[in-house]
Amino acid sequence: MSVWLALSPLLAMVATGLVAMLVDVLVRSPASDADTRGDLAIITTVGLFASAALALGLWGSGPSVALPESLGGVVAVDRFGLFFAATIGLGGGLSALIAGGYLAEHGIERGEYYPLIAFSCAGAALMAMATDLLVLFVGLETMSLAVYCLAGFRRGSRKSLEGALKYFLLGSFAAAFLLFGIALLYVLAASTRIAEISEALRGAAGSSPIAVLALVLLLTGLGFKISAVPFHMWTPDAYEGAPTPVTAFMSVVVKAAAFAALLRVLLVAFGGTALGASVGWPQIVAFFAVASMSVGNLVAIWQKNVKRMLAYSSIAHAGYVLVGVLAAWKGAPEGRAGVLFYLLSYTVMNIGAFACVAYFGRRDAEAVHTSDFAGVARQHPAAALALATFMVALTGMPPTAGFFAKLYVFRSAIDAGLWPLVVVAVLNSAVSAYYYLNLVVTMYMRSPEPGAPVAQPMRSGAIATAIVICALLVLHLGIWPSRLLSMALEAGW
Repeated sequence: MSVWLALSPLLAMVATGLVAMLVDVLVRSPASDADTRGDLAIITTVGLFASAALALGLWGSGPSVALPESLGGVVAVDRFGLFFAATIGLGGGLSALIAGGYLAEHGIERGEYYPLIAFSCAGAALMAMATDLLVLFVGLETMSLAVYCLAGFRRGSRKSLEGALKYFLLGSFAAAFLLFGIALLYVLAASTRIAEISEALRGAAGSSPIAVLALVLLLTGLGFKISAVPFHMWTPDAYEGAPTPVTAFMSVVVKAAAFAALLRVLLVAFGGTALGASVGWPQIVAFFAVASMSVGNLVAIWQKNVKRMLAYSSIAHAGYVLVGVLAAWKGAPEGRAGVLFYLLSYTVMNIGAFACVAYFGRRDAEAVHTSDFAGVARQHPAAALALATFMVALTGMPPTAGFFAKLYVFRSAIDAGLWPLVVVAVLNSAVSAYYYLNLVVTMYMRSPEPGAPVAQPMRSGAIATAIVICALLVLHLGIWPSRLLSMALEAGW
């Protein structure tokens, strides 16, 4: 197999961004009506979906595709990377599809949006495939720089610019911590390749103060990207201020890429070292998991802004996934598979939820407050049913993808002897039912306040299509999860 074919999912994302740039520059004139830029959304959506299809097409080539030595040491085309490339392509394509209706409706349609989405996906996929920490860092920055720009895409909104600035400043510090941690590991291993670092850390260097400091710095940098407590403070402001399609993208694609990097770094580089023994990173990650689940769910209860509620929900879900990471470290065969299936399920659940938020909004009247959803089930039953499905799925109730995602992670944690963490996770899931189902109750059982404007969802076929795709996938993964679960089990390095 040629190198070009092996790297085709990543190259398809880059090509999508380049084509979107050329179409915007060569075809669109400055006087073009903003609504005519919908073709860029179609190009980006099709290109990113194609990258996901290429990743799945390479699945049958074996556990790992052989690459030349110049690439084999820094990038791996294995089923682990391909699974994440497909998830990222799916998430990016759905986000672009939502943007196709949202940006024009809100008067912020500009051509640079779609190349930024595509290039950010390419950086995220590179993170998932990287087996060298410097390449991982390049992928991280490629992804992050594009998302910083997208977070402030609504340039006339102070809230959007404030959220983007917080995200950029804190993200820059987190990237610096990560890069310093990589430098310290290079001091110990004389290499930035994860496999060689693992070999170096299995000796005496694995318990040295430099290794401990490097681990702390790496966890700080990656913990910021997954929105784990205590590195979560940027999340609610960035999620609230960003345009809704960008918020959807940040919540799933950035999180998936960061977890892919975290799994490779912790389980491969540090998994069998002294830092992974009785006292080491597992205890730190367990603290992150408990704190993220508890803080995310408890604070989400008090949120009246739906985007902020989903932001704190995202923090809580990072805690659930970290439970799966610990189960994988303990050797539970389904631990890593549970993490992968959870992230795929979360992608379609969360993008579907944000797509519904975008659908119910309109220019200068975005539906973000809980009261904006009062009584919408009587006016728009199909859209309300879709949003209720996503809320039920995020709670973890059958027959949705969220049920099997949590079941798979929690069961693997129990098999690994991590039942105290599972108890905390189950209790937090019960708490989350309050604010998720509260939105459902608002839609179906409450009337709009006197004088409140009647909800008039935007008439966007693109957003409606994204909602339908997400709803079907949520139900499919909840009723017939076996095929995806099998693929997740096969996704190794």
